[in-house]
Amino acid sequence: MALHTDEEILQEERRYFRVFLLLGILTMFEIGVIYMPIPHFTIVLALVLLAVVKATLVAAFYMHLSTEKTTLKWIAVTPMILCVFLLFMLTPDLGAVTRLVTHALAGAESAAEHAEH
Repeated sequence: MALHTDEEILQEERRYFRVFLLLGILTMFEIGVIYMPIPHFTIVLALVLLAVVKATLVAAFYMHLSTEKTTLKWIAVTPMILCVFLLFMLTPDLGAVTRLVTHALAGAESAAEHAEH
């Protein structure tokens, strides 16, 4: 086990605190984005991007991936890439299900109205 000098420990503590402050600022920005008068798609996109940035900061500094070998970094990044890929591949299915439910509800309402007359 490697021993660290007091200066190295202090430097590491400062870095943790700076990342903590940055995560807090990004969180406040996320809260602010929700109340901005912009389209919902832009809000969602901004929140997703901020979440990715925050997850990257946590992985890099608190999980110590910034000092790891490239192979371990790719092991950590690959599931994130697959998650984004699956999200975009399944989005059309979500639209199809939403349309089916909407049409089924509209059909049930019109049938109920027709039955009343």
